[in-house]
Amino acid sequence: MKITFRYLILFTFIAVIASCSTKKDSVISRNYHALTTKYNILFNGNNAFDKGIDEINNSYTDDWFLQLPLEPIEFEEDKIIAPTFNNNIGSGFNNDKDKKPTTTFERAEEKAVKAIQKHGMNIDGIERNRQIDNAYLLLGKARYYQQRFIPAVEAFNYVIANYPNADLIAETKIWRAKTNIRLDNEETAIESMKLLLVIRDTLEADLPNRIKEQAHTALAMAYVKSDSLQNAKKHLQLATRTLENQAQGARNLFVLGQIYSLEDKKDSANLTYNRLANFKKAPYKYKIHANIELARNTTNDSISVVVLNTLQELIKDRENRPYLDELYYQTAVLQEKNDSIQLAKNNYYNSLRAANAGDKQKTFTYENLGNLAFKEAEYQNASAYYDSVLQFTKDTLNLRIRRIKRKYKNLASLIKFEDVVQTNDSIVRIATLTKEEQTTFFENYIEKIKEADEAAAQLRLNQMAFANPISGLQPAKKGEWYFYNSQSLSFGKSEFFKIWGNRRLEDNWRWSEKASIGIATKDSTAVNKVNIKYDLDTYLSTIPKEQSEIDSLIITRNEALYELGLIYKEQFKNLDLAKQRLERVNDLNEDEALVLPINWHLYQLYTSLDNETEAEQYKNVILTKYSETKFAQVILNPNVVFSDEVEVNEVERKYKELYYLYKDDKFNEVITQIDAFLPSIPNAALLPKFELLKALAIGKFKTKKEYKAALDYIVVSYGNTEEAEKAKAIVAQLK
Repeated sequence: MKITFRYLILFTFIAVIASCSTKKDSVISRNYHALTTKYNILFNGNNAFDKGIDEINNSYTDDWFLQLPLEPIEFEEDKIIAPTFNNNIGSGFNNDKDKKPTTTFERAEEKAVKAIQKHGMNIDGIERNRQIDNAYLLLGKARYYQQRFIPAVEAFNYVIANYPNADLIAETKIWRAKTNIRLDNEETAIESMKLLLVIRDTLEADLPNRIKEQAHTALAMAYVKSDSLQNAKKHLQLATRTLENQAQGARNLFVLGQIYSLEDKKDSANLTYNRLANFKKAPYKYKIHANIELARNTTNDSISVVVLNTLQELIKDRENRPYLDELYYQTAVLQEKNDSIQLAKNNYYNSLRAANAGDKQKTFTYENLGNLAFKEAEYQNASAYYDSVLQFTKDTLNLRIRRIKRKYKNLASLIKFEDVVQTNDSIVRIATLTKEEQTTFFENYIEKIKEADEAAAQLRLNQMAFANPISGLQPAKKGEWYFYNSQSLSFGKSEFFKIWGNRRLEDNWRWSEKASIGIATKDSTAVNKVNIKYDLDTYLSTIPKEQSEIDSLIITRNEALYELGLIYKEQFKNLDLAKQRLERVNDLNEDEALVLPINWHLYQLYTSLDNETEAEQYKNVILTKYSETKFAQVILNPNVVFSDEVEVNEVERKYKELYYLYKDDKFNEVITQIDAFLPSIPNAALLPKFELLKALAIGKFKTKKEYKAALDYIVVSYGNTEEAEKAKAIVAQLK
């Protein structure tokens, strides 16, 4: 009896399995394959897909300084993978069975393919397994995130063509539209979404809120891609009526606020950011940045106080540590607008010191610090801050970065001349001291260096003793005494020898003459090289002794002071600093060639400052000593255009005329006209240019000897000009 019952159970099981064939259209078969597909294969496939989405969301870094993309993913440009199809229409399956999935999306695709191939029940052209459309949708979505857009569209089209009444048909159309956007088919995507959403011109389709959000988001993506921000804004407004998808809804709100800000509609932007900041279920990164954007859009002084308090409360919250660089920065910007400059600087520094400070954020912080330093005429500090911007930036072609680079280059010459003035002043001052004063000065200087080096070495030893790894060394074990740690002890010895050299254990061991000059080993040579900075004779030997050397330093310093005066006056419009530099060089200068230009620029400065008394002083110098110059004529007749200026323009016009004749190969005519024209302009500044043009014309059709003679004449007659240098180079080539 028991045996018969067992056979009955086995027979029933075999009969059920046999009835579950994919080719047999029965209730048992349909339900078996549907349940197996849904709760086994597709369950695992959807889990892999969701895991892939989480990986994308966790790895993607938003650039909050730019308009966010509506979909947080970056695809490689021009990387569209074409499918390899078999004969099954719409499947697009790869026949490479040996290929193992390596990513979560490849695993999701593998599960979708397995569901279709093993559990598909296409009988007489009709699919009997109600889960296969879900498998095709998963297949298309997995391919979308692998940037295999063409086979993804194939999968979506298969669902739309074969399952027109499926529950997921609307979602499939949305995914197909998104894929078309990635394929630069925005018009197709827009048309399909309008057909999905609108029944008639004014009547909206009766779709679930979740689907409407997705469809309007896809439309906004298409309009952003086609640079139609007004339409994008309209569909983002519709997408954010309901916020069922919390992450996408929060992102849509943030992008909508950014578009309002771009249009300078601060009130609308602030309403949107306020809504996002109060959206309890939104991801926290959107809420914190909504508060930052609210601070950025603040224009009213009374409102800025409230916003500042909000930012300071956010800074105190430990949960906001990842955003401290942005919070401190925005706080500083508001304080700077309110003229609280020192508070602003402190918070800019706090932004730079924040543990998670991003490089791009640092560029904005350094730029603002540079601008503050520039306004305060601290040009060297400003240059250092702008240099930091260029060190941290990655986008060197950005217009903002190019402007900063231009500012930095403009400051470079100023910094160079300021350094020349400071260095030469120091050297000249030391050179004028007595021998005893020089010795005392450098002894004090060396002592300060030793104290600083000793403190730095002690700090490094302390860091090691307290288990702080520095310079690639491993930290000491916690609680282990310094002298029991061989690595710390070895490091301490090397630091001692670097600073003090090889010393005996005796009183006054720090005196410089106590340094032993032992056997010249490899190590002792290195020690002696390092100890040069503690050697008094090294410093004394560098002081210039000859008066000619000192005079050369003074001349170079005076020229630098003059150049600084011009840079501050003409380039940076800082009249006070220009006046300081020019007045100082006026007192120190002994070069006759600089007297006239210095007095001219000081006259212009005091005239622009409405200080007629001081201006009169420099005016009198020009009119008395340089009455024949153009500067004196300009002072006496400020509204007259002088004949020499007209003559210069006429000479330039003639040179252009002859140059074009030369370009037209009329060399003989060029030589004839130059010979006739030169006697009429004996003192013209363009004389060397005419002579060089004539020599080049000679070289085109006359002998090498005549060509060389014309070039030699230029070299001898105009030795300090650019034309003479060119003539020299040509002569060298002829040789």
